[in-house]
Amino acid sequence: MSNHTTPTSSSPDSAIILAAGKGTRMNSDLPKVMHAVAGQPMVKWVVQSARQVGAKEIVLVVGHRAEVVQATFANDKPACHCVMQSPQQGTGHAVDQARSVYEQGLLGENVFVLCGDGPLIQAQTLRKLWQKHSSENAAASLATSIVKDATGYGRIERDGAGKFLRIVEQKDASPAQLALKEINPSYYLFNTKALFEALKLVTNKNANGEYYITDVFELLLKRGLHIAVMNAVPEEEVLSINTPEQLAEVDGILRARNRLPMESTS
Repeated sequence: MSNHTTPTSSSPDSAIILAAGKGTRMNSDLPKVMHAVAGQPMVKWVVQSARQVGAKEIVLVVGHRAEVVQATFANDKPACHCVMQSPQQGTGHAVDQARSVYEQGLLGENVFVLCGDGPLIQAQTLRKLWQKHSSENAAASLATSIVKDATGYGRIERDGAGKFLRIVEQKDASPAQLALKEINPSYYLFNTKALFEALKLVTNKNANGEYYITDVFELLLKRGLHIAVMNAVPEEEVLSINTPEQLAEVDGILRARNRLPMESTS
């Protein structure tokens, strides 16, 4: 792998959006990302933000009831690509399902990797991440957030000088790592070639027995490549959706942000 690939485009080329989950705590058979927030499926908000920063090619990694997600985006112009993740073996495995799209040359030089259950993501944050990624000529970039309650999130581990070392998932974290308040909200941007080369090296030696996209960052560092890290995600924007209660909370935030009327409960 070469040390750097100089970005040439003025905006990211594409985005891979993870949309395969069932959402077992949502009390519904719908794919989790298809539950509506502020009037449209939550994954639509993520696609919209990616489009707003110039991502022309969108790859949706689908799984549970894939046909529902596919039908929702069937008439999008430009079209979204859907790739299947079955069985589901973690976020790194999910992203690797887009390898066929990459090999066709459709993903371009740089690619966002985002989660379809995080509809509070804003284009302005992604734009800042792109600017940092581009200006630092990074192989990979991530945005982080400082939160009061880090429960459930991967922690950002840094060395004594404050330099990024790795992302540690909660189940694999030591007590000292669990005490960290800087977390990973899953806003990623990669040099596409570097991403798919590193994914070949990701293992599932962790508490969940899954392949994590988060391991790619440490792998790239070990190969001498540059990782750009930006603490720029407001705590409110970090909220993802796993329960009906979280769905209602995010719905209210999005409606307020976009000045949409609240739904009647009568």
